[in-house]
Amino acid sequence: MLDIKSLTLEELKTEMERIGEKPFRAKQLYQWMHQKLARGFDEMTNLPAAMREKCAAEYEYTAVKQVQMQESGIDGTKKFLFELQDGSLVESVWMKYKHGNSVCISSQVGCRMGCAFCASTLDGLERSLLPSEMLDQIYAITLLTGERVSNVVVMGTGEPLDNFENLFKFLELLTDENGLHISQRNVTVSTCGLVPRIKELADKELQITLALSLHATTDEKRRKLMPIANKYTIAELMEACAYYFERTGRRITFEYALVGGVNDTSEDARELTELIRSLNCHVNLIPVNPIKERSFVQSESEAIAAFKNKLEKNGINVTIRREMGRDIDGACGQLRRRQKAL
Repeated sequence: MLDIKSLTLEELKTEMERIGEKPFRAKQLYQWMHQKLARGFDEMTNLPAAMREKCAAEYEYTAVKQVQMQESGIDGTKKFLFELQDGSLVESVWMKYKHGNSVCISSQVGCRMGCAFCASTLDGLERSLLPSEMLDQIYAITLLTGERVSNVVVMGTGEPLDNFENLFKFLELLTDENGLHISQRNVTVSTCGLVPRIKELADKELQITLALSLHATTDEKRRKLMPIANKYTIAELMEACAYYFERTGRRITFEYALVGGVNDTSEDARELTELIRSLNCHVNLIPVNPIKERSFVQSESEAIAAFKNKLEKNGINVTIRREMGRDIDGACGQLRRRQKAL
């Protein structure tokens, strides 16, 4: 069955004609799905009952179900575990900031990238998410919290650029003026560094922020942390990032997870400066979230502060990511993994 919530408005118009409905019904349907956030055809009260029945018979309607929710006692961050139609589980996180509410969504069920400090990848990749399944994490959280989402980060479980076509369709629907109409500038997509896909995304000339998970300053060190580094060198990554900026004018964000005794020395900070100083970029330092399946530990607070200071002295724009939801399994993949073990 066709997944109706993944269709653009134009595609929906074509579908309505195919099933013998008037084209204006497409706009009504689209608004119910993407503005009013209806959980099924039965809620679409201004559509004829016969049409609703026809749609229910013709189309798959994505509506994720909440399995679990953890709320941080520290900062109010909420972590959701959602079940998809096929029983797969995905995680999403709602975070409240002064500038608005941000939601971090998953793009795949599991992940095949194998990064050494990440819980998402421990069981491998099960499948990629449809555009509707990415969207509906945001829609469900909007309904469950009763608050508007203003920023979206595709940085949960999965490698977004490993699900490129569905990701692009999701971005198109998310930012469409007929739907939630979230500004492209309020959307961040993270990648561990799929060079050809970074260039392909650059060619789309969107105004989203690209966040590259760098985490090391040499190929040798990066290969120990991230298997993708065996395929693409840091030099190739830097060239792809420069190309992204050239095509979009959007500053690159480098994500750098600080792992105690692994990549947090003064020498690492110096090498990072040399590597990125020619790029229009921003560095987001992440105190790594310890997970029980790995031996990595978070850098000492003094080491984190020293690393930040060294970058700033060299003119690098840098922030330390606020640790949101640390008391509720903040790291990607932890909640899903524990639920699967039950």
